Amino acid sequence: MTDSPIRTRGEQRRRTDADEAASERDEQERERERCPECGGRLVSDAEHAETVCEECGLVVEEGEIDRGPEWRAFDASEKDEKSRVGAPTTNMMHDQGLSTNIGWQDKDAYGKALSSRQRQKMQRLRTWNERFRTRDSKERNLKQALGEIDRMASALGLPENVRETASVIYRRALNEDLLPGRSIEGVATAALYAAARQAGTPRSLDEIAAVSRVEKDEIARTYRYVVRELGLEVQPADPESYVPRFASGLDLSEETERRARDLLRTAKEKGVHSGKSPVGLAAAAVYAAALLTNEKVTQNDVSDVANISEVTIRNRYHELLDAERGAAA
Repeated sequence: MTDSPIRTRGEQRRRTDADEAASERDEQERERERCPECGGRLVSDAEHAETVCEECGLVVEEGEIDRGPEWRAFDASEKDEKSRVGAPTTNMMHDQGLSTNIGWQDKDAYGKALSSRQRQKMQRLRTWNERFRTRDSKERNLKQALGEIDRMASALGLPENVRETASVIYRRALNEDLLPGRSIEGVATAALYAAARQAGTPRSLDEIAAVSRVEKDEIARTYRYVVRELGLEVQPADPESYVPRFASGLDLSEETERRARDLLRTAKEKGVHSGKSPVGLAAAAVYAAALLTNEKVTQNDVSDVANISEVTIRNRYHELLDAERGAAA
């Protein structure tokens, strides 16, 4: 019974000693970062391999070791050529880019063509290398899906950050066992559609379906399922995000693009956009803006670029102009 208070006091004493030692180390660390003469901040001068005071210029240490590369590069391409490390890891590859690839060129290190026997040997090595890169069915599934995502993103002109996000969404769907009963292509397409909307570079469902290997209805159904099960935060698509792409496809001026944005903002204030397709609104705004700025664009031209019917463009066009007149009045 008498041991407990003694043990507690001993623990408190040890704890106090440890805190004092830690504070002493912190104080010594701060002292090393201050100038011994004026107490100013110390900075490292890599060019002269010295540590100097920022205030008084005192050289505290000299002859420091340069841990950077021994070579110099004058542009990004030269730096990549001289670098001795591989590419950074990425979620866009099933093994995150950590495995080794055997090049397809049948040449040696000096650029000379390989003999027939060596070519056959390299082909066998490539085959076995591909087999060993995927250990099980899950990795084969992931490899196929990420290839599909990369193919569709290239066809749609989506940036690398969207591909990376889509790869992460697909990995989450695979880990949470959402694939049974659904096709690999369907989930991969839904992941890319969600990633594009999250990144603010949306593509319409028709555009996604045009490059996918699955039907539009299956994409929409799988997209809703993946978003619900993974709890993804996807904001409704903003019609203004489509305007630059449509204006660029029609070769319209900046003034027309700005006018289209103004029409869409007015429509939002009047509540016209509620329940309407953002692609249809954007296409109608571009068409209306082109007419208001005296640029020659037909409904058929806008329909081809936006991949939406002329009837939808006409209906939304009248609604946008009515909202504009109401705001002006």
